[in-house]
Amino acid sequence: MAVPTRNRRVEILEAAAALFAERGFHGVLIEDIGTAVGVTGPALYRHFRGKEALLSEILLDISARLHDQGAATAALPPQDALNALLTGHIEFALSHPALIRVHERELHNVPETARRQIRRLQRLYVEEWVSVLRDLHPAVAPVRLRSATHAVFGLINSTPHSAGELPADEMAELLHRMARAALAVSSD
Repeated sequence: MAVPTRNRRVEILEAAAALFAERGFHGVLIEDIGTAVGVTGPALYRHFRGKEALLSEILLDISARLHDQGAATAALPPQDALNALLTGHIEFALSHPALIRVHERELHNVPETARRQIRRLQRLYVEEWVSVLRDLHPAVAPVRLRSATHAVFGLINSTPHSAGELPADEMAELLHRMARAALAVSSD
C-alpha cells in the first residue's frame, strides 16, 4: 500500500476534516475528498482504507497533538504550565474550528478500537490539566478540578460558534481571561 508524502497526507486529512465539518461524515463521499485534493476518489484507497480510516486518523491526530502539548508543560512551574495549556488550547481552537466540529459531531463514527485510543489520549490530556491545577490549588478535590477543566474545554471549544466577530487576538485574550477566571476554583 502506497503511503503518501507527509504533505499529501496532511492535504488529504485537512480536506476530509473540512468536508466532514461542513457536511457531516455521512454527507461526504470518498469521491468528494478526492476532488478536493485533485485526485479521483478511488485513488485515496491507496492511502487510506476508507472514510472511517480518515476520520479515525483526524481525531487521533487531534488528541495526540493536544496530549503531547499538555505533557510538554510538565516541567514548567505551575503558573507557567497553566498559561501554556491555556494558550495552546486556545490557539488550537481558534486555528482549527473545523476539527472541533468534526470531533463534536463525528466521534461516534470512529471504529471502537480507534475511539478507545482517542478517549485514552483525551483522558491523559485532562489529567495534565488536573495535575497543574492540583499544584495551584492543593486543597481542592481532583474531581472538582477535573470538572472545572471540562467546563473550560467547553468554553474554549465553543469557538466554532463564537469566534469571528472579534479579531483572533482579541478573542484569544478574552478566552484566556475567562478560562483563568473559571479555573480559580476553591474547595467550597
